[in-house]
Amino acid sequence: MILAETGVSVFSSLFSNFWVVLLLKTIAVMGFFLVVPLGVGYVEHKGLAHMQARLGPMEAGRFHGWAQLVADGVKFIQKEDVVPAAADRNVFSLAPAVAMIPYIAILVVLPISDSWFAENLDVGIFFVLAMSSVSVIGVMMAGWSSANKFSLIGALRAAAQLIAYELPLVIAAAAVVMQAGTLSMIGIVEAQQDLWFIIPQLPGFLIFMIAAFAELQRPPFDMPIADSEIIFGAYTEYTGLKFAFFLLAEYGGIVAFSGIAAVLYLGGYQPLPGIPIPGPLMMMGKIGALAFFFIWLRATYPRLREDQLQRFSWLGLIPLSLALIMGVAVAKVAF
Repeated sequence: MILAETGVSVFSSLFSNFWVVLLLKTIAVMGFFLVVPLGVGYVEHKGLAHMQARLGPMEAGRFHGWAQLVADGVKFIQKEDVVPAAADRNVFSLAPAVAMIPYIAILVVLPISDSWFAENLDVGIFFVLAMSSVSVIGVMMAGWSSANKFSLIGALRAAAQLIAYELPLVIAAAAVVMQAGTLSMIGIVEAQQDLWFIIPQLPGFLIFMIAAFAELQRPPFDMPIADSEIIFGAYTEYTGLKFAFFLLAEYGGIVAFSGIAAVLYLGGYQPLPGIPIPGPLMMMGKIGALAFFFIWLRATYPRLREDQLQRFSWLGLIPLSLALIMGVAVAKVAF
């Protein structure tokens, strides 16, 4: 009995140790980042193959091409890691990590349930919006360090696109914060127990999702990587695992923005009324549905021109988002 009690006390003290808890949280976040975005990439392979009638991704593996993702990983590992002679080697090598790390940081404060989260920051939504803006620095580093004019043009396009679409995205999120009365991610979810914010703030949800597409440079907002004009933009000179890290950052961004949108507008881990689904399953289902929406639009709409892309934000989304936040402010004061 004494040995059992001693073992329990040692076990509990071990898991109350700050460094042990930090290590476990880090492993959980990294595991989530490495598994879920890869799952989104797998679904994109299959989804686009069905939507565009491409049979290739159905053949790598006996059962509906299950080995397609494995084959892609082996392909990237086998490719030679080429660095241009005129490139800044240090910046060139660091850029993929700078593009990927912000989305890992976002997952730290993303609540999967009321008890499944790494950190609950009082300024959680401010933190995730700030982190989402950092990834463009990796793109700028990649474009500048490549010593390639097409890469530099792609990086400058990405920066201009970020400036244009960051404003409506932040303003739409601010309207939700005003209605919820808190910056905490969990606090925003708990404020939607009776009513998901997508109902009173449907225009804000649409603005947020459109801006998220542009932030991630996903079609139809993929001008920074317009292969018909600038080869593949800032990523033109990248090969092998470095290029794979940029793809992983893109899929990680899809998961991160889908999670943020689920928290802001779809009640996060809150279940549908009368449907007792566990919070983690509910949250993952919402993230999966929104991630599929990202994939669906890639196969549906053609790429915009650069002038159309900028005009759509400055003359369309930004005035609409300002009108939205003014309407929420008036409603908050009046009611």
